[in-house]
Amino acid sequence: MTRGRFITLEGGEGVGKSTQIAALAEAIRARGLDVVATREPGGSAGAEAIRSLLMEGSDDRWDARSEALLFAAARADHVARTIRPALARGAWVLCDRFVDSSRAYQGGGGGLTDADILALHGVGSEGLMPDRTFLLTVSPAEAARRLTVRGGSDRMGSKPAEYQARLAERFVEMAGAEPQRWRIVDADAPAERVTAAILAGLTEWL
Repeated sequence: MTRGRFITLEGGEGVGKSTQIAALAEAIRARGLDVVATREPGGSAGAEAIRSLLMEGSDDRWDARSEALLFAAARADHVARTIRPALARGAWVLCDRFVDSSRAYQGGGGGLTDADILALHGVGSEGLMPDRTFLLTVSPAEAARRLTVRGGSDRMGSKPAEYQARLAERFVEMAGAEPQRWRIVDADAPAERVTAAILAGLTEWL
């Protein structure tokens, strides 16, 4: 049986990742493929339990090192119980965030080294990386508008503007350093155009 594909969507708050995951899942299933749509932190019972610790409470509830450890633990359970079994049976896994978010948030935003975060990932998730990652970008004004419509941010989205700027820079830096895996998509465009752009970036496998 052919291994499935592992696709991740990354970006800051309000870029439309969850909307695009749902649209992509529908489009790929229409091609007769098995699809698992999931998210981080979460995607398995253990990871969802950790999610509540990470996403609720005040901004200073955890420092960057504590966050990195909690995210790595949640990701390890997610990979072992959801992602790897799905890929092994030939399913496509579409994930709203993965280790690159830790590299941006706890790395670019929180100041941890990339080596430290990837070391945790190597232990917890045996270094699993996506086949393709799409970075969705939007203007600050559009992100703010979407967050207002959504009803505000969670704990991670409530971090200061300086932190948000650092993580945005880190996402772009990662995408530029690994162009064979990353694709950057302008998510200021209407949702259907964003979906079409992402699908265009998967044509070699569809």
